[in-house]
Amino acid sequence: MRHLILLLALLLTAPFMQAQPSPVRVKEGLLQGTTENGLTIYKGIPFAIPPVGELRWRAPRPAAKWDDVRQADKFAPEPMQGGNPVSGKSEDCLYLNVWTPARSPADKIPVLVWIYGGAFNFGGTAEPSYNGMKLAKKGVVLVSIAYRVGQLGFLAHPELSAENPNHVSGNYGLLDMIAALKWIRENIAAFGGDPDKVTIFGESAGGIAVSMLCASPLAKGLFHGAISQSGGSFGPTRTTTFPGENMKSLPYAEAAGAAYVKDAGFTSIADLRKVDADKLPAIRGLAWPIIDGWVISGDQYKRYEEGKYNETPVLVGYNSDEGASFSPPKTPEDYVAAVKDRYGKFADELIKVYPAGAVNVAKTARDLMRDAAFGWHTWSWARLQSKGKSKVFYYYFDQHPDYPEGSPLAGYGSAHGQEVAYVFGTLNASSPQTTKTDLYISDTMGTYWTNFAKYGDPNGAGEPKWPAFDDSHPIVMYFSQTAHTGPVPGAAALKVLDGYFKWRRSPDGETGLK
Repeated sequence: MRHLILLLALLLTAPFMQAQPSPVRVKEGLLQGTTENGLTIYKGIPFAIPPVGELRWRAPRPAAKWDDVRQADKFAPEPMQGGNPVSGKSEDCLYLNVWTPARSPADKIPVLVWIYGGAFNFGGTAEPSYNGMKLAKKGVVLVSIAYRVGQLGFLAHPELSAENPNHVSGNYGLLDMIAALKWIRENIAAFGGDPDKVTIFGESAGGIAVSMLCASPLAKGLFHGAISQSGGSFGPTRTTTFPGENMKSLPYAEAAGAAYVKDAGFTSIADLRKVDADKLPAIRGLAWPIIDGWVISGDQYKRYEEGKYNETPVLVGYNSDEGASFSPPKTPEDYVAAVKDRYGKFADELIKVYPAGAVNVAKTARDLMRDAAFGWHTWSWARLQSKGKSKVFYYYFDQHPDYPEGSPLAGYGSAHGQEVAYVFGTLNASSPQTTKTDLYISDTMGTYWTNFAKYGDPNGAGEPKWPAFDDSHPIVMYFSQTAHTGPVPGAAALKVLDGYFKWRRSPDGETGLK
């Protein structure tokens, strides 16, 4: 009887027991993953040597080989964060993760590579909302990659430039992404992925990084499609930076780096390399990529005008109330003062098309911050690239409750980053706040994103038709209770903002603002 009970218990639990997969061989050695829900998952795979000690503030170097089977069953530590480092993070952070539905290396499944956001100062791959399971179940190999952030990822300094054979410094986080993409090209076939069908996608800083990789000569040929969620980097350089005008030239970034080292009480980079990562002083403001003439070879807007970018299909978009996430001014008076401070001679014209409310800062005013940081960049990217050979698909995410009058959220739309859980399918389906339309939008976005990875086009059977964008046919896909097409949101106001950015690139605009 006892043996019969044990047999019945085994039979009942058998559907939930999954055999350990065979180790997979990459160039560095054998990896042991785990299985879950029909997928094989590998976490914490090194793609570069730890950038520690003398390798701090240097380009990443290929990962070392190992002899034994390496367990790949847990996330590696996340990068040291910008500013004051967060406990539990690590300078040894250059790892990636893989979710694959493949049954053999011969499957050649399209690959989606996730680049996290966090203003280039924060972030990591272990966030629950970045779980790759749902997207991988839709027929792609999902990879998430880590990169250095904050002062460890983007510090420029004359000494660092002098020791570099290209005489540049500062874009280590972007070089990490490029190193990860090279590793993927060389190794993803072992996981059943197709190295000739790789699509990069990211949100916020990750989406901005996607646009930088799309224009970087160093990333040419490493991917075949790009998705940018609330990204784009098409603004000119500026000494006093604002969202959407974050870029600095190498000389200015080097001077800022030299001041950082001096203010911290050090005399050289060599001394600073000896400091424990968790004791590094905070950097003033935000660390950010720079126009160094090597990784980022110039003003991205001008490079696209000249056709000097990596030609691939792109899918780009942003959220309806991004401006709510950037500490908007509390009163109309504060808003007017802030606009005049940033936009100079264009301030009055912009206030007309992005007006504040009579007694509060309405969404129309917040939309100026949204468009300056994301909307204009997305619109410009779509317009510039649609003149080339590759298709452009443009979206606008506006999925949110209809907040009642009197609610603190009345008049608010979809905030920055809200779409990420929809794309990954990591919404809490059991939450009373999650509606049927939320789940529909999530499934639809996941299908569009994975279709794009498979075909270079989001369209497929069963989903609303998503037309390609161009200036003569400026159609946008709206995710707002349903998936439906519509015009470019706020197109008239975007044209005024476009006039501002054109002025900023003129001799008068270059000297008219600091």
